[in-house]
Amino acid sequence: MSASLPGKRELPASQYNLGTYWGRVRQSAEIADPRTLFVSDAGLEHAKSLVSSYKQGYVQSMTPDLWNAKKIVDSTLHPDTGKPVFLPFRMSCFVISNLIVTAGMLTPGLRTRGTLLWQIANQSLNVGINNANANKSTSLSTSRLFQSYFLAVSASCSVALGLNSLVPRVKRLSPATRTILTRLVPFAAVASAGALNVFLMRGEEIRRGIDVFPSPSSAPGAPVEKEEKDVESLGKSRKAATIAVTETALSRVLNATPIMVLPPLVLVRLQRTEWLKRRPRMVLPINLGLILTTSIFALPLALGAFPQRQAIKAKGLESEIAEKVGAEGIVEFNRGI
Repeated sequence: MSASLPGKRELPASQYNLGTYWGRVRQSAEIADPRTLFVSDAGLEHAKSLVSSYKQGYVQSMTPDLWNAKKIVDSTLHPDTGKPVFLPFRMSCFVISNLIVTAGMLTPGLRTRGTLLWQIANQSLNVGINNANANKSTSLSTSRLFQSYFLAVSASCSVALGLNSLVPRVKRLSPATRTILTRLVPFAAVASAGALNVFLMRGEEIRRGIDVFPSPSSAPGAPVEKEEKDVESLGKSRKAATIAVTETALSRVLNATPIMVLPPLVLVRLQRTEWLKRRPRMVLPINLGLILTTSIFALPLALGAFPQRQAIKAKGLESEIAEKVGAEGIVEFNRGI
């Protein structure tokens, strides 16, 4: 992100009002714009140069080119390290990376082997995304990474296989209701294991805390764009980490809900039509189209639920943090995505 680039001048956080939900949604849509994936290394360096020029005072005002440069930088660089996030794990690649995996999990009539393989694939992708976009002020060991991965995979597979075996045993359900519940099993597995995955992958942050910084903001909950490298950390806060990880887990559930619920319900209705019954080969492309369309709209709506960088009152954190800025003082931290 632009906060990781040199220069003491603060860059505007966004073209939009990040204090409102719809402002954050519009900002999230820019970060998730897949067109930024096609920016070359030279294009990224040019964007970084433009942003640095503003932050160092060589450019006096924001221009359309500078806003576009900020968009490229924000969607490519990690705010804590300043290094590019591995391309498949960027938010701008989230819809594309998840498309095939989600379509696999929502394939009608999956048997045990298929369910296991697609749940493993989904949690593997989640591990990569959660680790790549986590707050990097607290590192995660390789052993802890693999431990968290296997726990998340075990959870998702257990929920999926358990519900798949339970639904057919419920005698009072009509065939139509049983079909709908069977199609919603992947949602239950993805939502529960997805949230658990975030807590497992970022549990070290909760155990050790994340860096918090003094904030120029006067209102708690306000979005912040601040130059962390030029401001000394007030210390690590476990309470701030708990807020950051919990909000990220909730945003994952919010993102999964429409993607894992709407397409299978719509597909069930379409499969009852004579047109689709005569064209069974169209089930897969229709399923992909439904998932893609839902994902494009769902991701920014979920990411916008909470500010990525936010300010809170110090009295809600550890006493040693509050003592440094006063109980009513405002501190900031990077939530991660």
